[in-house]
Amino acid sequence: MAEEQKAKAKSEQAKGKAKEVVGRAVGDERLEAEGRAEQAKGDARQAKEKTKDVFRH
Repeated sequence: MAEEQKAKAKSEQAKGKAKEVVGRAVGDERLEAEGRAEQAKGDARQAKEKTKDVFRH
């Protein structure tokens, strides 16, 4: 389960970065903001999983 969540976090971060870059390239501020938000969501998920790992060991 934890590995699945970590993979999901990485996926969200990558997808968000792609959206941000595309949004910036085409001048779409909404898409760029969505990308940053998705990256932040992935960062938060990753931090949560790292915290859980600390308490498991």
